[in-house]
Amino acid sequence: MGAATRCGVHVIHIVGRNANTVAEFTVGMMVSEMRNIARSDCAMRGGVWHKGEMIMSELEHLLPMQHQLGESPMWVPEEKALYWIDWGACVCRFYPDSGVQERFEVDVPITALARRASGGWIIVAQTGLYFWDPQTNLPTLITEPEPENPHIRFNDSAVDRQGRLLVGTFNSEDLEAPDGSLYRLDPDGSKYKLDTGFATSNGLAVSPDGKTFYLTDMRHSLIYVYDYDPATGAVSNRCPFVQVPKEDGLPDGLITDSEGFVWSAHWGGWRVTRYDPTGKIEREIRLPVENVTCFAFGGEALDELYITTAWYGFTEEQRGEQPLSGDLFRIKTDVKGLVEPGFAG
Repeated sequence: MGAATRCGVHVIHIVGRNANTVAEFTVGMMVSEMRNIARSDCAMRGGVWHKGEMIMSELEHLLPMQHQLGESPMWVPEEKALYWIDWGACVCRFYPDSGVQERFEVDVPITALARRASGGWIIVAQTGLYFWDPQTNLPTLITEPEPENPHIRFNDSAVDRQGRLLVGTFNSEDLEAPDGSLYRLDPDGSKYKLDTGFATSNGLAVSPDGKTFYLTDMRHSLIYVYDYDPATGAVSNRCPFVQVPKEDGLPDGLITDSEGFVWSAHWGGWRVTRYDPTGKIEREIRLPVENVTCFAFGGEALDELYITTAWYGFTEEQRGEQPLSGDLFRIKTDVKGLVEPGFAG
C-alpha cells in the first residue's frame, strides 16, 4: 500500500499517565468504561495494550544509566551487543550475555548512530556527520548540515535497504520553527535535500521492503509516511500517518519491525506505541518514566525490545518523582525486529 492511498490521519488518545511498578497480569475488556479504567491501571503497573486486551508484561529495568538523554539504540548481531548514546555526550556499548558495559566519550555533540557496512559507525552530531570507530574513538568529518545556516543542526537518522543514509535537521535556536529538513547521504559522499518544513525532524525508518519511508515531525506531533524509491532514494507522496495529541506527548524515536509495523516512542507520554501499516494503534507498552526516547530490537531472535529514556528538562523534584528516568529498559515481545542495514560508503 503506497503513501498516496493511505492519507487518512489517525488520532490516538489514551488516558492514564502515572507508571510506577512492573507486574504480570492479563484481562480482557469489553465495555468502554471498563476499558478506560483498565488503561489507567495499565499505566500504573507498566504493561501492554494489545488488540483490546490489557497484558501486564515483564518490563525489565535493565541498567541504571541515569543518562540525561538516552537515544539511538542499535543492536549488532555479530557482536551480540547493544550500542546507544547519551545525547551530546558519549557512545555506550553493552554485552547482555556477560553484563560488560563500555563508555566512549566523544568530542562532538552526538545525536544519533548509524552502522557502516564495512565496519565502524557513522556518528550523527549537531555539527556534522562523522565516520567513527570504537577502537580509535576519533571522529572524521564527512559533511556539515547547512554551513550557511549555522543554527540548523543534524538530529536523527536511518539507513535505507540499499545503504544510503537518511538524516533530519532542526533549528537549534527555535525548535518550533518549520526549518527542519530531510537529507540523503549517498555512499559516494554526495548529499541531497529531499524535503523540508519540519519542526524538529526526528525518528526516521524504512519499511522492510524498502518502499515506504516514515519521518517524525516532532514539534508538530506528526508522523509522516512517504513512498520511497529503492532504486533512486527519492521520496514522494508525503501524507500524515499519525497525528499524536499533545496530551499524549510528542512522537520521538521510530523503527519498523519484520511485519512492517511502526513503533514510536513518546516524549512526555510514558509509552511506546506500535502502529499497523495503516496507522492504527496495535499495542502500547507503558513505562514508569515520562520521557521515552527510542528503542531497538535485539537478542538472538531479535525479539527483545531495548528502550532508552531521558530526564532532560526535569527539575530536581521531577527527578525525585521519576528516579528511573534516563535508564535502559528491556521487554520480551512476540514480534521480531530487523537487523538495521549499514551505510554503504
